[in-house]
Amino acid sequence: MTGHIDPLCYLEPSQASGRAFVARKHQGALVMLNLLRFRDTADYSAHLELAPAAPITGASAFQRYIEHTLPYLHASGGDLSFLGAGGEFLIGPPGERWDLVMLVRQHSVESFLAFATHQDYLAGMGHRAAALEDSRLLPLSDLPLPPVPRCDIDA
Repeated sequence: MTGHIDPLCYLEPSQASGRAFVARKHQGALVMLNLLRFRDTADYSAHLELAPAAPITGASAFQRYIEHTLPYLHASGGDLSFLGAGGEFLIGPPGERWDLVMLVRQHSVESFLAFATHQDYLAGMGHRAAALEDSRLLPLSDLPLPPVPRCDIDA
């Protein structure tokens, strides 16, 4: 339904989650795990200035968002590290699915915030809003990998 927002769907950070993110004081590189579920048909009703001439899918609208975003992401020192097709979980709630999984790496919280508040980047956010039915964004900090044990198996 156009204009209706399900209270159990998450498309933008809340003020409380934004404050908690900054308060965590991540050190060093940051990876943002994005889980994305697309609308069947993109809803540009809140962003008519970005709307295409004919209806497009949510996936197509999100592709427009990625194309708009990448130059600003790269200029801020960030990178799109992984983009993968999703589906239903192997371990997780039955019937829950995510259409796309994206990992975005930034050098620091400061570089992420500079990217996320850049006015020219924000001008294309309507593509993301039009595309998504629901999303999750989880900031991750790098941890050292454990050493690989030696294995003496004869091949």
